[in-house]
Amino acid sequence: MKNIRNFCIIAHIDHGKSTIANCLLEYTKTIPEQNNNLQLLDNMDLEKERGITIKSHAVQMNYRINNINYILNLIDTPGHTDFAHEVLKSIAACEGALLLVDANQGIEAQTISNLHLATEQNIKIIPVINKIDIPNIKIDKIKNEIKELINCKEEDIVLASGKNKIGIKLIIESIINNIPHPVGCINNNLEAIIFDSVYNPFRGIEIYFRIFNGFIKTGDNIKFLNTNKKYEVNEIGILKINKKPQNIINAGNIGYLITKIKNPNEIKTGDTIAHFDKPMNESKKIKDIKPIIFTGVYPSINYSYQDLKSAIEKLSLNDSSLIWEKESSSVLGLGFRCGFLGILHMDIFEERLLREFKIDIIKTIPSVQFNILNKQNQLKKIKSPSDMPPKDQIQYIKEPISDVNIITKVEFIGNIIKLCINKRGFLKNQIYITNTKIKLVFEMPLLEIIYNFFDQLKNISKGYASLDYKIKGFLKSKMEKLDILINGKKVDSLAYIIHSTKIYEFGKKLCEKLAELLPKEMFEMSIQAAIGNKIIAKRDLKARRKNVLSKCYGGDITRKRKLLEKQKKGKKKMKQIGKITITQNIFLSIMKIN
Repeated sequence: MKNIRNFCIIAHIDHGKSTIANCLLEYTKTIPEQNNNLQLLDNMDLEKERGITIKSHAVQMNYRINNINYILNLIDTPGHTDFAHEVLKSIAACEGALLLVDANQGIEAQTISNLHLATEQNIKIIPVINKIDIPNIKIDKIKNEIKELINCKEEDIVLASGKNKIGIKLIIESIINNIPHPVGCINNNLEAIIFDSVYNPFRGIEIYFRIFNGFIKTGDNIKFLNTNKKYEVNEIGILKINKKPQNIINAGNIGYLITKIKNPNEIKTGDTIAHFDKPMNESKKIKDIKPIIFTGVYPSINYSYQDLKSAIEKLSLNDSSLIWEKESSSVLGLGFRCGFLGILHMDIFEERLLREFKIDIIKTIPSVQFNILNKQNQLKKIKSPSDMPPKDQIQYIKEPISDVNIITKVEFIGNIIKLCINKRGFLKNQIYITNTKIKLVFEMPLLEIIYNFFDQLKNISKGYASLDYKIKGFLKSKMEKLDILINGKKVDSLAYIIHSTKIYEFGKKLCEKLAELLPKEMFEMSIQAAIGNKIIAKRDLKARRKNVLSKCYGGDITRKRKLLEKQKKGKKKMKQIGKITITQNIFLSIMKIN
Protein backbone atom coordinates (compact mmCIF):
# COMPACT_ATOMS: atom_id res chain seq x y z
CA MET A 1 0.00 0.00 0.00
CA LYS A 2 2.96 2.37 0.46
CA ASN A 3 3.30 2.52 -3.34
CA ILE A 4 -0.37 3.37 -4.06
CA ARG A 5 -1.66 6.92 -4.54
CA ASN A 6 -5.39 7.60 -4.93
CA PHE A 7 -6.20 11.12 -6.11
CA CYS A 8 -8.77 13.14 -8.03
CA ILE A 9 -8.71 16.41 -9.99
CA ILE A 10 -11.01 19.23 -8.89
CA ALA A 11 -11.51 22.66 -10.46
CA HIS A 12 -13.98 25.17 -11.86
CA ILE A 13 -15.61 24.21 -15.16
CA ASP A 14 -13.33 24.61 -18.23
CA HIS A 15 -10.08 25.00 -16.29
CA GLY A 16 -8.50 22.02 -18.06
CA LYS A 17 -9.10 19.00 -15.80
CA SER A 18 -9.66 16.49 -18.59
CA THR A 19 -6.70 17.80 -20.63
CA ILE A 20 -4.33 17.46 -17.64
CA ALA A 21 -5.72 13.96 -16.98
CA ASN A 22 -4.96 13.04 -20.59
CA CYS A 23 -1.39 14.33 -20.22
CA LEU A 24 -0.88 12.22 -17.09
CA LEU A 25 -2.10 9.14 -18.96
CA GLU A 26 0.30 9.85 -21.84
CA TYR A 27 3.30 10.60 -19.60
CA THR A 28 2.85 7.34 -17.67
CA LYS A 29 2.41 5.50 -21.01
CA THR A 30 -1.07 4.32 -19.99
CA ILE A 31 -2.14 5.48 -23.45
CA PRO A 32 0.00 6.20 -26.53
CA GLU A 33 1.08 9.83 -27.01
CA GLN A 34 -1.36 11.85 -29.12
CA ASN A 35 -1.07 15.06 -31.10
CA ASN A 36 -4.78 15.87 -31.22
CA ASN A 37 -5.36 16.34 -27.44
CA LEU A 38 -8.37 14.02 -27.42
CA GLN A 39 -9.81 13.78 -23.92
CA LEU A 40 -10.23 10.02 -23.55
CA LEU A 41 -11.82 10.08 -20.11
CA ASP A 42 -14.71 12.21 -21.43
CA ASN A 43 -16.10 9.23 -23.33
CA MET A 44 -19.78 10.23 -23.51
CA ASP A 45 -20.93 11.95 -26.72
CA LEU A 46 -22.58 14.61 -24.56
CA GLU A 47 -19.28 15.39 -22.82
CA LYS A 48 -17.46 15.79 -26.14
CA GLU A 49 -20.20 17.93 -27.69
CA ARG A 50 -20.60 20.29 -24.73
CA GLY A 51 -16.93 20.34 -23.75
CA ILE A 52 -17.70 19.53 -20.11
CA THR A 53 -17.16 16.56 -17.81
CA ILE A 54 -20.46 15.07 -16.65
CA LYS A 55 -19.33 11.81 -15.02
CA SER A 56 -16.32 11.10 -12.85
CA HIS A 57 -13.97 8.61 -14.51
CA ALA A 58 -11.46 6.35 -12.74
CA VAL A 59 -8.30 5.02 -14.37
CA GLN A 60 -5.13 3.35 -13.04
CA MET A 61 -1.62 4.39 -14.09
CA ASN A 62 1.80 2.85 -13.35
CA TYR A 63 4.91 4.98 -12.88
CA ARG A 64 8.50 4.06 -11.95
CA ILE A 65 10.75 6.50 -10.09
CA ASN A 66 13.94 5.81 -8.08
CA ASN A 67 13.55 2.09 -8.97
CA ILE A 68 10.16 1.97 -7.22
CA ASN A 69 6.96 1.09 -9.09
CA TYR A 70 3.97 3.25 -8.07
CA ILE A 71 0.27 2.68 -8.72
CA LEU A 72 -1.57 5.95 -9.35
CA ASN A 73 -5.38 5.74 -9.29
CA LEU A 74 -6.81 8.89 -10.88
CA ILE A 75 -10.45 10.00 -10.78
CA ASP A 76 -11.30 12.88 -13.15
CA THR A 77 -14.29 14.87 -11.84
CA PRO A 78 -16.79 17.40 -13.26
CA GLY A 79 -16.47 21.11 -12.49
CA HIS A 80 -20.06 22.30 -12.75
CA THR A 81 -21.96 22.76 -9.48
CA ASP A 82 -24.84 20.59 -10.79
CA PHE A 83 -22.53 17.55 -10.61
CA ALA A 84 -21.18 18.19 -7.11
CA HIS A 85 -22.17 14.67 -6.02
CA GLU A 86 -19.78 13.20 -8.63
CA VAL A 87 -17.00 15.25 -7.02
CA LEU A 88 -18.05 14.22 -3.51
CA LYS A 89 -18.08 10.46 -4.14
CA SER A 90 -14.73 10.68 -5.98
CA ILE A 91 -13.16 12.49 -3.01
CA ALA A 92 -14.47 9.72 -0.70
CA ALA A 93 -12.30 7.19 -2.58
CA CYS A 94 -9.10 9.29 -2.45
CA GLU A 95 -6.40 10.57 -0.11
CA GLY A 96 -5.50 13.62 -2.19
CA ALA A 97 -6.62 16.01 -4.92
CA LEU A 98 -5.08 18.24 -7.57
CA LEU A 99 -6.67 21.70 -7.30
CA LEU A 100 -6.50 23.11 -10.83
CA VAL A 101 -6.67 26.89 -11.42
CA ASP A 102 -6.77 28.54 -14.85
CA ALA A 103 -3.82 30.95 -15.25
CA ASN A 104 -6.04 33.40 -17.11
CA GLN A 105 -9.30 33.18 -15.12
CA GLY A 106 -7.83 32.61 -11.67
CA ILE A 107 -9.93 31.39 -8.74
CA GLU A 108 -13.66 31.19 -9.51
CA ALA A 109 -16.81 30.28 -7.61
CA GLN A 110 -16.77 26.54 -8.20
CA THR A 111 -13.01 26.37 -7.49
CA ILE A 112 -13.86 27.40 -3.93
CA SER A 113 -16.95 25.17 -3.75
CA ASN A 114 -15.11 22.01 -4.86
CA LEU A 115 -12.18 22.87 -2.57
CA HIS A 116 -14.57 23.00 0.41
CA LEU A 117 -15.86 19.52 -0.49
CA ALA A 118 -12.26 18.24 -0.42
CA THR A 119 -11.20 19.97 2.81
CA GLU A 120 -14.31 18.64 4.60
CA GLN A 121 -12.97 15.14 3.87
CA ASN A 122 -9.51 16.19 5.15
CA ILE A 123 -7.58 15.11 2.05
CA LYS A 124 -4.25 16.52 0.84
CA ILE A 125 -4.51 19.38 -1.70
CA ILE A 126 -1.87 19.96 -4.39
CA PRO A 127 -2.37 23.36 -6.13
CA VAL A 128 -1.69 23.47 -9.88
CA ILE A 129 -1.83 26.53 -12.13
CA ASN A 130 -2.81 25.38 -15.63
CA LYS A 131 -2.51 27.14 -19.02
CA ILE A 132 0.68 29.02 -18.08
CA ASP A 133 1.58 29.37 -21.80
CA ILE A 134 -1.29 31.83 -22.43
CA PRO A 135 0.13 35.28 -23.35
CA ASN A 136 -0.13 38.27 -20.95
CA ILE A 137 -1.05 36.30 -17.82
CA LYS A 138 -0.01 37.39 -14.33
CA ILE A 139 1.29 34.26 -12.62
CA ASP A 140 2.29 36.07 -9.42
CA LYS A 141 -1.27 37.39 -8.95
CA ILE A 142 -2.74 33.86 -9.35
CA LYS A 143 -0.15 32.45 -6.93
CA ASN A 144 -1.17 35.01 -4.30
CA GLU A 145 -4.85 34.08 -4.77
CA ILE A 146 -4.04 30.40 -4.20
CA LYS A 147 -1.80 31.07 -1.18
CA GLU A 148 -4.58 33.08 0.48
CA LEU A 149 -7.18 30.43 -0.38
CA ILE A 150 -5.44 27.28 0.92
CA ASN A 151 -2.66 28.77 3.08
CA CYS A 152 0.19 27.08 1.20
CA LYS A 153 3.76 28.05 0.32
CA GLU A 154 4.69 29.34 -3.13
CA GLU A 155 7.00 26.36 -3.76
CA ASP A 156 4.03 24.01 -3.26
CA ILE A 157 2.30 25.40 -6.36
CA VAL A 158 2.97 23.47 -9.59
CA LEU A 159 2.98 25.36 -12.91
CA ALA A 160 1.67 23.42 -15.91
CA SER A 161 0.05 23.50 -19.33
CA GLY A 162 -2.07 20.59 -20.51
CA LYS A 163 -2.13 21.89 -24.08
CA ASN A 164 1.68 21.90 -24.50
CA LYS A 165 2.38 19.19 -21.87
CA ILE A 166 4.40 21.46 -19.57
CA GLY A 167 4.99 20.51 -15.92
CA ILE A 168 3.41 17.02 -16.14
CA LYS A 169 6.46 15.33 -14.58
CA LEU A 170 6.37 17.83 -11.68
CA ILE A 171 2.68 17.04 -11.08
CA ILE A 172 3.37 13.28 -10.90
CA GLU A 173 6.33 13.75 -8.55
CA SER A 174 4.26 16.05 -6.33
CA ILE A 175 1.49 13.40 -6.19
CA ILE A 176 3.97 10.71 -5.13
CA ASN A 177 5.81 12.91 -2.61
CA ASN A 178 2.88 14.77 -1.03
CA ILE A 179 -0.28 12.67 -1.20
CA PRO A 180 -0.32 10.09 1.62
CA HIS A 181 -0.55 6.40 0.78
CA PRO A 182 -3.68 4.45 1.80
CA VAL A 183 -3.91 3.25 5.40
CA GLY A 184 -5.43 -0.16 6.09
CA CYS A 185 -4.63 -3.83 6.61
CA ILE A 186 -4.91 -6.69 4.13
CA ASN A 187 -5.43 -9.15 7.04
CA ASN A 188 -8.54 -7.37 8.34
CA ASN A 189 -12.08 -8.27 7.25
CA LEU A 190 -13.12 -6.92 3.85
CA GLU A 191 -14.31 -3.31 4.00
CA ALA A 192 -14.90 -1.54 0.67
CA ILE A 193 -17.06 1.36 -0.52
CA ILE A 194 -19.07 1.55 -3.75
CA PHE A 195 -18.40 4.93 -5.39
CA ASP A 196 -20.04 4.29 -8.77
CA SER A 197 -21.81 1.69 -10.91
CA VAL A 198 -23.06 1.29 -14.47
CA TYR A 199 -25.60 -1.00 -16.16
CA ASN A 200 -24.24 -3.40 -18.78
CA PRO A 201 -27.08 -5.11 -20.72
CA PHE A 202 -24.93 -8.23 -21.34
CA ARG A 203 -23.12 -8.66 -18.01
CA GLY A 204 -25.42 -7.01 -15.47
CA ILE A 205 -24.34 -4.19 -13.14
CA GLU A 206 -20.64 -3.27 -13.03
CA ILE A 207 -19.69 -1.91 -9.59
CA TYR A 208 -16.71 0.41 -8.99
CA PHE A 209 -15.24 0.23 -5.47
CA ARG A 210 -12.38 1.30 -3.22
CA ILE A 211 -11.01 -1.19 -0.64
CA PHE A 212 -10.07 0.21 2.78
CA ASN A 213 -9.32 -3.11 4.52
CA GLY A 214 -8.94 -6.76 3.54
CA PHE A 215 -9.00 -8.11 -0.01
CA ILE A 216 -11.43 -9.46 -2.59
CA LYS A 217 -10.88 -12.21 -5.13
CA THR A 218 -12.81 -13.99 -7.88
CA GLY A 219 -15.31 -16.53 -6.51
CA ASP A 220 -15.73 -14.80 -3.11
CA ASN A 221 -19.19 -14.65 -1.56
CA ILE A 222 -19.87 -11.03 -0.65
CA LYS A 223 -22.74 -8.94 0.75
CA PHE A 224 -23.75 -5.28 0.70
CA LEU A 225 -24.76 -3.41 3.84
CA ASN A 226 -27.88 -2.10 2.05
CA THR A 227 -29.36 -5.54 1.20
CA ASN A 228 -27.38 -8.10 3.25
CA LYS A 229 -27.91 -10.54 0.36
CA LYS A 230 -25.33 -13.09 -0.79
CA TYR A 231 -23.58 -12.46 -4.11
CA GLU A 232 -20.81 -14.40 -5.85
CA VAL A 233 -17.99 -12.41 -7.45
CA ASN A 234 -17.80 -13.54 -11.08
CA GLU A 235 -15.11 -11.06 -12.12
CA ILE A 236 -12.94 -8.42 -10.52
CA GLY A 237 -10.36 -6.17 -12.09
CA ILE A 238 -8.57 -2.84 -12.22
CA LEU A 239 -9.67 0.20 -14.20
CA LYS A 240 -7.20 0.86 -16.99
CA ILE A 241 -8.50 2.62 -20.13
CA ASN A 242 -10.11 -0.75 -20.73
CA LYS A 243 -11.06 -2.98 -17.77
CA LYS A 244 -8.33 -5.47 -16.88
CA PRO A 245 -9.45 -8.61 -14.96
CA GLN A 246 -7.43 -9.71 -11.90
CA ASN A 247 -7.50 -12.68 -9.53
CA ILE A 248 -7.28 -10.56 -6.38
CA ILE A 249 -7.44 -6.88 -5.34
CA ASN A 250 -5.98 -5.81 -2.00
CA ALA A 251 -6.64 -2.99 0.47
CA GLY A 252 -5.84 0.53 -0.73
CA ASN A 253 -6.68 -0.16 -4.37
CA ILE A 254 -9.57 0.79 -6.66
CA GLY A 255 -11.30 -1.69 -8.97
CA TYR A 256 -14.50 -3.08 -10.44
CA LEU A 257 -16.55 -6.22 -9.81
CA ILE A 258 -19.34 -8.06 -11.61
CA THR A 259 -21.79 -10.35 -9.79
CA LYS A 260 -24.55 -10.83 -12.42
CA ILE A 261 -26.87 -8.46 -10.49
CA LYS A 262 -29.61 -7.31 -12.88
CA ASN A 263 -31.84 -5.34 -10.49
CA PRO A 264 -30.62 -1.71 -10.13
CA ASN A 265 -32.46 -1.34 -6.81
CA GLU A 266 -29.94 -3.70 -5.13
CA ILE A 267 -27.03 -1.27 -5.66
CA LYS A 268 -26.55 2.01 -3.81
CA THR A 269 -23.63 4.42 -4.14
CA GLY A 270 -21.89 4.72 -0.77
CA ASP A 271 -22.83 1.17 0.28
CA THR A 272 -20.24 -1.05 2.00
CA ILE A 273 -19.02 -4.39 0.58
CA ALA A 274 -17.98 -7.22 2.95
CA HIS A 275 -17.46 -10.99 2.86
CA PHE A 276 -20.74 -12.80 3.51
CA ASP A 277 -19.54 -15.02 6.34
CA LYS A 278 -17.53 -12.35 8.22
CA PRO A 279 -18.59 -9.35 10.37
CA MET A 280 -19.21 -6.16 8.47
CA ASN A 281 -17.72 -2.82 9.49
CA GLU A 282 -19.31 0.15 7.80
CA SER A 283 -16.71 1.98 5.73
CA LYS A 284 -16.27 5.67 4.98
CA LYS A 285 -19.62 7.37 4.34
CA ILE A 286 -20.47 9.29 1.17
CA LYS A 287 -22.57 12.27 2.16
CA ASP A 288 -25.93 12.47 0.39
CA ILE A 289 -26.60 15.66 -1.57
CA LYS A 290 -30.32 16.39 -1.69
CA PRO A 291 -31.90 17.53 -4.97
CA ILE A 292 -32.91 21.17 -5.11
CA ILE A 293 -35.28 21.28 -8.09
CA PHE A 294 -38.10 18.93 -9.04
CA THR A 295 -39.93 18.33 -12.30
CA GLY A 296 -42.51 15.92 -13.65
CA VAL A 297 -41.17 13.48 -16.27
CA TYR A 298 -43.65 11.73 -18.56
CA PRO A 299 -43.22 9.44 -21.59
CA SER A 300 -44.08 11.01 -24.93
CA ILE A 301 -46.84 9.43 -27.00
CA ASN A 302 -44.48 6.87 -28.59
CA TYR A 303 -43.30 5.30 -25.32
CA SER A 304 -44.85 3.53 -22.34
CA TYR A 305 -44.67 4.19 -18.62
CA GLN A 306 -42.81 0.88 -18.07
CA ASP A 307 -40.17 1.76 -20.72
CA LEU A 308 -39.50 5.04 -18.93
CA LYS A 309 -39.39 3.41 -15.49
CA SER A 310 -36.84 0.81 -16.62
CA ALA A 311 -34.66 3.49 -18.24
CA ILE A 312 -34.69 5.74 -15.13
CA GLU A 313 -33.77 2.78 -12.87
CA LYS A 314 -30.73 1.97 -15.03
CA LEU A 315 -29.70 5.60 -15.40
CA SER A 316 -29.94 6.24 -11.64
CA LEU A 317 -27.20 3.61 -11.14
CA ASN A 318 -24.77 5.90 -12.93
CA ASP A 319 -26.31 9.09 -11.53
CA SER A 320 -26.66 8.60 -7.79
CA SER A 321 -27.85 12.18 -7.16
CA LEU A 322 -31.05 11.54 -9.16
CA ILE A 323 -34.16 11.08 -6.97
CA TRP A 324 -37.48 9.88 -8.41
CA GLU A 325 -40.96 8.76 -7.37
CA LYS A 326 -44.26 7.97 -9.10
CA GLU A 327 -46.58 10.80 -10.17
CA SER A 328 -49.68 11.24 -12.35
CA SER A 329 -51.17 14.14 -14.31
CA SER A 330 -54.70 14.66 -15.63
CA VAL A 331 -53.21 15.81 -18.97
CA LEU A 332 -49.97 13.82 -19.33
CA GLY A 333 -50.94 10.53 -17.62
CA LEU A 334 -48.57 8.38 -15.54
CA GLY A 335 -45.02 9.57 -14.95
CA PHE A 336 -42.44 10.42 -12.30
CA ARG A 337 -41.51 13.36 -10.10
CA CYS A 338 -37.71 13.62 -10.43
CA GLY A 339 -35.29 15.62 -8.28
CA PHE A 340 -32.11 17.20 -9.71
CA LEU A 341 -29.15 19.26 -8.50
CA GLY A 342 -29.82 21.99 -11.06
CA ILE A 343 -31.12 22.87 -14.52
CA LEU A 344 -28.03 21.51 -16.33
CA HIS A 345 -28.34 18.22 -14.43
CA MET A 346 -31.98 18.02 -15.56
CA ASP A 347 -31.06 18.74 -19.22
CA ILE A 348 -28.30 16.11 -19.20
CA PHE A 349 -30.73 13.56 -17.71
CA GLU A 350 -33.15 14.17 -20.60
CA GLU A 351 -30.38 13.90 -23.22
CA ARG A 352 -29.05 10.65 -21.72
CA LEU A 353 -32.53 9.10 -21.69
CA LEU A 354 -32.87 9.90 -25.38
CA ARG A 355 -29.38 8.81 -26.46
CA GLU A 356 -28.71 5.81 -24.24
CA PHE A 357 -32.25 4.39 -23.95
CA LYS A 358 -34.03 5.96 -26.99
CA ILE A 359 -36.75 7.34 -24.67
CA ASP A 360 -38.31 10.72 -25.53
CA ILE A 361 -39.94 12.51 -22.59
CA ILE A 362 -42.08 15.52 -21.71
CA LYS A 363 -40.85 17.55 -18.70
CA THR A 364 -43.13 19.84 -16.75
CA ILE A 365 -42.07 23.23 -15.40
CA PRO A 366 -39.42 22.72 -12.68
CA SER A 367 -40.10 23.79 -9.11
CA VAL A 368 -38.40 23.69 -5.71
CA GLN A 369 -39.47 22.13 -2.42
CA PHE A 370 -41.69 24.25 -0.15
CA ASN A 371 -42.41 23.54 3.51
CA ILE A 372 -46.05 24.25 4.38
CA LEU A 373 -47.67 24.27 7.82
CA ASN A 374 -51.41 23.61 7.52
CA LYS A 375 -54.22 24.57 9.91
CA GLN A 376 -53.89 21.15 11.63
CA ASN A 377 -50.26 22.06 12.55
CA GLN A 378 -48.91 19.42 10.13
CA LEU A 379 -45.71 20.24 8.26
CA LYS A 380 -45.83 19.13 4.62
CA LYS A 381 -43.03 19.10 2.08
CA ILE A 382 -44.43 20.15 -1.30
CA LYS A 383 -42.38 19.19 -4.38
CA SER A 384 -45.12 19.82 -6.96
CA PRO A 385 -47.62 22.72 -7.29
CA SER A 386 -50.44 20.18 -7.70
CA ASP A 387 -49.77 18.96 -4.10
CA MET A 388 -50.30 22.40 -2.58
CA PRO A 389 -53.37 22.58 -0.30
CA PRO A 390 -56.03 25.33 -0.67
CA LYS A 391 -55.03 28.79 0.57
CA ASP A 392 -57.51 28.73 3.46
CA GLN A 393 -55.88 25.54 4.80
CA ILE A 394 -52.38 27.09 5.07
CA GLN A 395 -50.87 28.83 8.10
CA TYR A 396 -47.61 29.75 6.38
CA ILE A 397 -45.25 28.73 3.56
CA LYS A 398 -41.46 28.52 3.76
CA GLU A 399 -39.31 28.58 0.62
CA PRO A 400 -35.65 27.46 0.27
CA ILE A 401 -33.07 30.23 0.62
CA SER A 402 -29.55 29.97 -0.86
CA ASP A 403 -26.19 31.53 -0.19
CA VAL A 404 -25.06 32.66 -3.64
CA ASN A 405 -21.38 33.35 -4.36
CA ILE A 406 -20.62 35.34 -7.50
CA ILE A 407 -17.03 36.06 -8.53
CA THR A 408 -16.69 38.73 -11.21
CA LYS A 409 -14.71 41.74 -12.41
CA VAL A 410 -15.20 44.95 -10.43
CA GLU A 411 -16.65 46.81 -13.45
CA PHE A 412 -19.80 44.61 -13.44
CA ILE A 413 -20.72 45.05 -9.74
CA GLY A 414 -23.57 47.52 -10.31
CA ASN A 415 -25.43 45.47 -12.92
CA ILE A 416 -25.05 42.23 -10.96
CA ILE A 417 -26.35 43.77 -7.72
CA LYS A 418 -29.33 45.21 -9.62
CA LEU A 419 -30.09 41.79 -11.17
CA CYS A 420 -29.89 40.00 -7.81
CA ILE A 421 -32.09 42.56 -6.03
CA ASN A 422 -34.70 42.15 -8.79
CA LYS A 423 -34.54 38.43 -8.02
CA ARG A 424 -35.41 39.14 -4.36
CA GLY A 425 -31.76 38.86 -3.36
CA PHE A 426 -30.01 40.54 -0.41
CA LEU A 427 -26.33 41.53 -0.56
CA LYS A 428 -24.52 40.11 2.50
CA ASN A 429 -20.86 40.73 1.74
CA GLN A 430 -18.28 41.97 -0.78
CA ILE A 431 -14.78 40.51 -0.68
CA TYR A 432 -12.01 41.80 -2.96
CA ILE A 433 -9.90 38.89 -4.18
CA THR A 434 -7.61 41.23 -6.16
CA ASN A 435 -7.84 44.87 -7.28
CA THR A 436 -9.91 43.83 -10.31
CA LYS A 437 -11.77 40.76 -9.03
CA ILE A 438 -14.48 40.65 -6.37
CA LYS A 439 -16.60 38.03 -4.62
CA LEU A 440 -20.24 39.03 -4.01
CA VAL A 441 -22.21 37.04 -1.43
CA PHE A 442 -26.01 37.18 -1.70
CA GLU A 443 -28.87 35.58 0.14
CA MET A 444 -31.45 34.68 -2.52
CA PRO A 445 -34.51 32.45 -2.92
CA LEU A 446 -33.62 29.26 -4.81
CA LEU A 447 -36.75 29.65 -6.96
CA GLU A 448 -35.29 32.83 -8.48
CA ILE A 449 -32.01 31.09 -9.40
CA ILE A 450 -33.38 28.13 -11.34
CA TYR A 451 -35.26 30.17 -13.97
CA ASN A 452 -32.93 31.83 -16.47
CA PHE A 453 -30.72 33.49 -13.79
CA PHE A 454 -27.40 32.03 -14.97
CA ASP A 455 -27.95 33.17 -18.58
CA GLN A 456 -28.84 36.69 -17.43
CA LEU A 457 -25.76 36.80 -15.17
CA LYS A 458 -23.47 35.78 -18.03
CA ASN A 459 -25.04 38.36 -20.36
CA ILE A 460 -24.61 41.37 -18.06
CA SER A 461 -21.05 40.34 -17.10
CA LYS A 462 -20.00 39.57 -20.71
CA GLY A 463 -19.28 35.98 -19.61
CA TYR A 464 -16.85 36.89 -16.81
CA ALA A 465 -19.04 36.11 -13.77
CA SER A 466 -18.98 32.66 -12.15
CA LEU A 467 -21.72 31.35 -9.90
CA ASP A 468 -21.99 28.91 -7.04
CA TYR A 469 -24.93 28.46 -4.67
CA LYS A 470 -25.85 26.31 -1.69
CA ILE A 471 -29.13 25.95 0.20
CA LYS A 472 -28.84 27.36 3.74
CA GLY A 473 -32.39 26.77 4.98
CA PHE A 474 -36.05 27.79 4.64
CA LEU A 475 -37.69 31.16 5.36
CA LYS A 476 -41.34 32.25 5.56
CA SER A 477 -42.46 33.85 2.33
CA LYS A 478 -45.65 35.15 0.67
CA MET A 479 -45.93 32.40 -1.95
CA GLU A 480 -49.11 31.68 -3.89
CA LYS A 481 -50.22 29.03 -6.34
CA LEU A 482 -50.97 30.16 -9.89
CA ASP A 483 -53.35 27.84 -11.76
CA ILE A 484 -53.81 27.75 -15.53
CA LEU A 485 -57.29 26.92 -16.81
CA ILE A 486 -58.01 25.97 -20.41
CA ASN A 487 -61.72 25.99 -21.22
CA GLY A 488 -62.42 26.15 -17.49
CA LYS A 489 -60.36 23.02 -16.67
CA LYS A 490 -57.22 23.24 -14.53
CA VAL A 491 -54.04 21.96 -16.21
CA ASP A 492 -51.95 20.68 -13.29
CA SER A 493 -48.74 20.40 -15.33
CA LEU A 494 -48.81 24.19 -15.98
CA ALA A 495 -49.35 25.26 -12.34
CA TYR A 496 -46.77 27.48 -10.63
CA ILE A 497 -45.90 28.47 -7.06
CA ILE A 498 -44.69 32.07 -7.23
CA HIS A 499 -44.15 35.09 -4.95
CA SER A 500 -47.22 37.29 -4.49
CA THR A 501 -45.39 40.42 -5.74
CA LYS A 502 -44.80 38.81 -9.14
CA ILE A 503 -47.87 36.65 -9.61
CA TYR A 504 -50.12 39.14 -11.48
CA GLU A 505 -47.49 40.17 -14.01
CA PHE A 506 -46.35 36.59 -14.52
CA GLY A 507 -49.92 35.27 -14.92
CA LYS A 508 -50.54 37.82 -17.70
CA LYS A 509 -47.29 36.90 -19.49
CA LEU A 510 -48.04 33.18 -19.15
CA CYS A 511 -51.50 33.53 -20.75
CA GLU A 512 -50.03 35.56 -23.63
CA LYS A 513 -47.28 32.99 -24.19
CA LEU A 514 -49.69 30.05 -24.16
CA ALA A 515 -51.94 31.85 -26.67
CA GLU A 516 -48.90 32.05 -28.98
CA LEU A 517 -47.72 28.48 -28.46
CA LEU A 518 -50.85 26.32 -28.23
CA PRO A 519 -51.96 25.00 -31.64
CA LYS A 520 -55.34 26.18 -32.85
CA GLU A 521 -58.12 23.61 -32.65
CA MET A 522 -61.51 23.41 -34.39
CA PHE A 523 -63.06 25.03 -31.32
CA GLU A 524 -62.37 28.31 -29.49
CA MET A 525 -60.18 28.05 -26.38
CA SER A 526 -60.15 30.25 -23.30
CA ILE A 527 -56.81 30.49 -21.43
CA GLN A 528 -57.04 31.83 -17.88
CA ALA A 529 -54.64 32.39 -14.98
CA ALA A 530 -56.20 32.09 -11.53
CA ILE A 531 -55.34 32.43 -7.84
CA GLY A 532 -57.81 30.11 -6.14
CA ASN A 533 -61.20 31.08 -7.59
CA LYS A 534 -60.04 34.54 -8.71
CA ILE A 535 -59.21 34.98 -12.43
CA ILE A 536 -56.31 37.42 -12.81
CA ALA A 537 -55.60 37.15 -16.56
CA LYS A 538 -57.33 35.82 -19.66
CA ARG A 539 -56.62 35.27 -23.36
CA ASP A 540 -58.89 33.71 -26.00
CA LEU A 541 -57.54 31.52 -28.76
CA LYS A 542 -59.75 31.64 -31.83
CA ALA A 543 -60.88 28.43 -33.53
CA ARG A 544 -59.35 27.19 -36.75
CA ARG A 545 -61.76 28.22 -39.50
CA LYS A 546 -63.33 25.77 -41.91
CA ASN A 547 -65.64 26.97 -44.67
CA VAL A 548 -68.56 24.49 -44.58
CA LEU A 549 -70.42 26.56 -47.20
CA SER A 550 -67.81 25.94 -49.88
CA LYS A 551 -69.85 23.03 -51.29
CA CYS A 552 -73.02 25.18 -51.55
CA TYR A 553 -73.13 26.77 -54.99
CA GLY A 554 -76.69 28.08 -54.66
CA GLY A 555 -80.09 27.07 -53.38
CA ASP A 556 -82.18 28.24 -50.50
CA ILE A 557 -80.56 30.26 -47.71
CA THR A 558 -82.06 27.83 -45.18
CA ARG A 559 -79.68 25.13 -46.44
CA LYS A 560 -76.66 27.30 -45.61
CA ARG A 561 -78.09 28.16 -42.22
CA LYS A 562 -78.62 24.45 -41.53
CA LEU A 563 -74.93 23.71 -42.29
CA LEU A 564 -73.74 26.61 -40.11
CA GLU A 565 -75.95 25.47 -37.24
CA LYS A 566 -74.62 21.93 -37.55
CA GLN A 567 -71.02 23.26 -37.46
CA LYS A 568 -71.83 25.37 -34.37
CA LYS A 569 -73.17 22.33 -32.49
CA GLY A 570 -70.14 20.27 -33.50
CA LYS A 571 -67.70 22.90 -32.20
CA LYS A 572 -69.61 23.12 -28.91
CA LYS A 573 -69.29 19.34 -28.49
CA MET A 574 -65.57 19.45 -29.40
CA LYS A 575 -65.00 22.13 -26.78
CA GLN A 576 -66.51 19.83 -24.14
CA ILE A 577 -64.58 16.68 -25.01
CA GLY A 578 -61.61 17.98 -27.04
CA LYS A 579 -58.06 17.35 -25.76
CA ILE A 580 -55.35 20.01 -25.60
CA THR A 581 -51.93 19.01 -26.96
CA ILE A 582 -49.05 20.21 -24.75
CA THR A 583 -45.59 19.65 -26.27
CA GLN A 584 -42.11 19.90 -24.73
CA ASN A 585 -41.48 23.16 -26.64
CA ILE A 586 -44.31 24.82 -24.71
CA PHE A 587 -42.68 24.00 -21.34
CA LEU A 588 -39.25 25.16 -22.58
CA SER A 589 -40.64 28.48 -23.82
CA ILE A 590 -42.49 29.11 -20.55
CA MET A 591 -39.27 28.55 -18.54
CA LYS A 592 -37.65 31.48 -20.42
CA ILE A 593 -40.32 33.98 -19.39
CA ASN A 594 -38.60 36.60 -17.23
